[in-house]
Amino acid sequence: MVLHPQAAAAVAASADETPVTDPAFDHVAERAAGRRAALAEPREDVEEVRDVDADGVPVRLHRPVGRPQGLVLHLHGGGFVLNDIDVHDASARRLANRSGMAVLSVAYRRPPEHPFPAAPDDVSTVVRWLDAGGVEALGLPAELPFFAHGDSAGGNLALVAALRHPGRFAAVALIYPFLDPTASSPSYHEENHGFGRESALWYWSQYAPDADLTDPDLAPLLSDRLATLPPTLVTTAEHDPCRDDGERLVTLLAEAGVEVVGTRYLGQVHGFWRHPQSFDAAEPLMRQVAGFLAQHA
Repeated sequence: MVLHPQAAAAVAASADETPVTDPAFDHVAERAAGRRAALAEPREDVEEVRDVDADGVPVRLHRPVGRPQGLVLHLHGGGFVLNDIDVHDASARRLANRSGMAVLSVAYRRPPEHPFPAAPDDVSTVVRWLDAGGVEALGLPAELPFFAHGDSAGGNLALVAALRHPGRFAAVALIYPFLDPTASSPSYHEENHGFGRESALWYWSQYAPDADLTDPDLAPLLSDRLATLPPTLVTTAEHDPCRDDGERLVTLLAEAGVEVVGTRYLGQVHGFWRHPQSFDAAEPLMRQVAGFLAQHA
């Protein structure tokens, strides 16, 4: 399938942006610009939004109206380098409202200031904090099931969290996860629609400049513990260099006996999930994630 017209319009609109591989790219300025743009967009009301310190890691609770049916640990995307819990605030609110679950967004440390393993270590700190009374500190019922969720680089972190803490999560939902630090699958060599192999390798070089690229905390496709995962949803976008990695994960999990569902969104590009004003597919994907999590609550 060719690019969906909405995806083509988004790619065209981003054509004048400075590529991350350009020496003139300023990641600090880009973070600030992304935050301003996101905060200017409409946001749904939820029962409560509260910033909390989780044993030194900032987190933000988004609580829906009524008794939450679970607690979703949300890890934001952005190539590990960009975006934050402010940029993902609207998406976290939507997920809370669609799922009926509390959503806890994690402000993990980002590279290049804080390279790997700072981010997955921060996520593990939050998991341990929740287990040591953090759920009650959030004002939530202690018996709530936990879920892990993330998009792009956040999908990597959500998957790693589930592998690091086997048995802790009732289900995992990953949106076009960013999984292979070598960017070697065929989809990385297809037509570049604003995010291609060179950009992917740049993000990995910021995240893990000196790391062993076979470390499963970095490259979870190489983990020998995939069979420990709970039910897992993996969604991919057809015109996304990360597509083959996500779909490879689906195959590996199915072969390992894990309950897994894989969905490819035709015509779409990386990043569409977070922009319901621009992509008709964003809301159905949000509802698919919410429904999958609710199914395992």
